[in-house]
Amino acid sequence: MTLPKQFETLRLPAIAAPIFLASGPDLVVEVARSGLVGTFPALNQRTTEGFVAWMNQIAERLAPHPGAAWGVNLIVHKSNPRLMPDIEAVVKHRVPLVITSLGAVKDVVDAVHSYGGLVFHDVINRRHAEKAAEAGADGIIAVCAGAGGHGGPLSPFALIPEIRSFFAGTIVLSGAISTGAQIAAARAMGADMAYLGTRFIATHEATVGDDQKRMLLDAGAGDILYTDAISGVNANFLIPSIKAAGLDPANLVKHGPMDLGNEAKAWKNVWSAGQGVAAIHDILPAAELCDRLAADYAGAVARLAKDPFAGR
Repeated sequence: MTLPKQFETLRLPAIAAPIFLASGPDLVVEVARSGLVGTFPALNQRTTEGFVAWMNQIAERLAPHPGAAWGVNLIVHKSNPRLMPDIEAVVKHRVPLVITSLGAVKDVVDAVHSYGGLVFHDVINRRHAEKAAEAGADGIIAVCAGAGGHGGPLSPFALIPEIRSFFAGTIVLSGAISTGAQIAAARAMGADMAYLGTRFIATHEATVGDDQKRMLLDAGAGDILYTDAISGVNANFLIPSIKAAGLDPANLVKHGPMDLGNEAKAWKNVWSAGQGVAAIHDILPAAELCDRLAADYAGAVARLAKDPFAGR
């Protein structure tokens, strides 16, 4: 398994994904204190100044916790007017982990590497992964079938070994992961870490309304629709939220090209979630959820060690 030295003291090989409109300082801090990697999207703050204020707050609250790991997500897309000022802020604050999405750009990687930071990049297929590797990314996040947000259609059983065939860095698996046993399964199939997004929406610290959190509890995998009609890029959304917004899931109007200026509006009432909702049954404090994940992970590893087929 390939983990960077910054993550060698983690309690669990998992990242709480940066969730648009849901991840903020409280969630990041509680996850990082609990021994996982806490992250948030820069665009969850409307301005670079607000983004800087959040980074300052997180760094200050985590200062008494050496080894606590955290990071930010940057959207590397031509429609993001804040990319350059946000990158400058990231470099100034020496953010430990930067997760890039919608574009693997070597200049961004080089900027983060200039102070010793890590760059992980979201991909949905081999071509994107190869571009990330060429740009010098330290890690590749394979966003597979069933993932919340902007996910891909490929099975992890196909994409993980395909990426590993040419990439020696850290591979992170995303897609319908909600339990510690599933984190162990990600490791068993060849990923180094797991990426959990939807499960952390159902926490006290997530900055979304109670109605959205309760909808996760009531939903199953069949309540998720994969479509590009909401934001212009394929993503998974809760069908009940589509209906509540007055839209017909079977007759959605084709969306134009993605425009980050309208993303918050598009996602505010139509809520994203992954197929992992099927394993979400309660809303917990983030620290308690992390404890549960760690215990479940340990149990799964212990069961596998006792598997009668092991060693035959």
